[in-house]
Amino acid sequence: MDLEAADHEVVRPNFDLEARASGVLLHLTSLPGPHGNGDLGPWARSFVDFLARAGQRWWQMLPINPVGDGNSPYSGVSVFAGNPLLISLDDLAAEGLLPQHALGRELPGERADYAAAAELRDRALRAAFACFCEQGDRYAGELAAFRARTRYWLSDYTLFMALRARNPGLGWTEFEGGLALREPSALARATRGLADELAFFEFEQFVFDRQWTALRTYACQRGVGLIGDVPIFVAHDSADVWSHPSYFELDERGASKSVSGVPPDYFSATGQRWGNPLYRWSAIERDGFAFWIERVRGLMTRFDVIRLDHFIGFVRYWKIDAAEETAEKGEFLPGPGAKLFDALLRALGAVPFIAEDLGDVTPEVRGLRDQFGLPGMRVLQFAFGTDSQASDFLPHAYVPRSVAYTGTHDNDTIVGWFEDPGAEDGPRSPEQAQRERKAALAYLAGPLATRLPGPVHWEMIRAVVASVSNTAIIPMQDVLGLGSEARMNAPGQSQGNWEWRLPAHALNPQLASQLREHARVYGRLPGSNVDERSAAPEV
Repeated sequence: MDLEAADHEVVRPNFDLEARASGVLLHLTSLPGPHGNGDLGPWARSFVDFLARAGQRWWQMLPINPVGDGNSPYSGVSVFAGNPLLISLDDLAAEGLLPQHALGRELPGERADYAAAAELRDRALRAAFACFCEQGDRYAGELAAFRARTRYWLSDYTLFMALRARNPGLGWTEFEGGLALREPSALARATRGLADELAFFEFEQFVFDRQWTALRTYACQRGVGLIGDVPIFVAHDSADVWSHPSYFELDERGASKSVSGVPPDYFSATGQRWGNPLYRWSAIERDGFAFWIERVRGLMTRFDVIRLDHFIGFVRYWKIDAAEETAEKGEFLPGPGAKLFDALLRALGAVPFIAEDLGDVTPEVRGLRDQFGLPGMRVLQFAFGTDSQASDFLPHAYVPRSVAYTGTHDNDTIVGWFEDPGAEDGPRSPEQAQRERKAALAYLAGPLATRLPGPVHWEMIRAVVASVSNTAIIPMQDVLGLGSEARMNAPGQSQGNWEWRLPAHALNPQLASQLREHARVYGRLPGSNVDERSAAPEV
């Protein structure tokens, strides 16, 4: 694909969260492809085409930053940079930046293999970098513009990555020679000595940026908007914490004094100890919230809508002493609240956010959400269990300013959840699992029904799409009716997460037609209105 004309000022359709529409949740790494994980190449464009044929307005994905421990997109080594694993080698070859022989062997595609994908891409991208250096004049103007747009974070990120490469297996607190504490003379020496590596990591980000812009333009031209995801917290072993230590609760050696998480909840009896360092919000506020303003500014160049993960953390967050092994012991402390969102509004104007207002939602959380007119989330799978807010997740209780989901990336699939027998030592007992199935059956099929009229995933999809929520988003695993083997993430489980991949044969016309019919009947086709809902389906 020719990326020469990638344009950051593309005039985009009105991707309005107030309009009635639907979409699909699928992370890029879950796409098919020959290089270990999905990427920004041909399969991403094929998925856009599928969404357009299916009458879907939105493609939602997980964070696209370089992944860190456990391959989690919610724990990246930078909140500004793009993940090099998402760079399409096929598109680099098509552009003439990568010889065909440097593409490397194809990797099995059933599950994402991050280690193999990283090794393959590093070799291929270094070969592409050599070609890029030979063709430097061709990209000079674009590269200069890219450097200007990313000046807030790019040099710190490239130096951090070069130091990590020179010190494999070490966290930044173990960098020697004054580098851990960013002594100016040590930084200057490292910058001179690692010039070639800095240029390579800059090249990776430049290529990612061009490919991303090309994909977003392609999606825009087909009426598909992109919804991104921004984790509230930052990984400790990241360029962000290393380059802005005063913004985080660290000791004199740079180690975390306290960490993030949530108290015991639906997912875990001991809570979730995420382990991210906590912000020193007072320090960030003194700098005019510049870190967050630049973070959101960058996201706005990549997405049409931004989902704020763990929105309740902006009101109050769970502080855990770093020495604690679980999240059971901690305390709630106040977040920045409206001050942060006022600063974002002044600097960037109205940003199209979705508030992930799940968990222990207090009146203050609802107040902040509503003060800035942000749609919250409604997750149908939560409607039938013991969640204290379960009744709010029933479709008859939804409000138009909301985004409705069958489930999220942290949930089991609909089929897996419905068929799960429960376990005495699991998150649901057999009795609780049975109660939830009975409640779902009564709600979806009627109080006197003994069976569902159709497959459970399509009944749940129909309930969400038929709701009054302006936006309905369905995880791709639920569209396909897959079981627990296709679950994207199981909180509290350290192995096997983030690896699910879409079968190459899945994006077929029949599936697109089914989604389109749901969008048509319930008034969610792009540009549809009430009169069109009874029109004959397109052939």
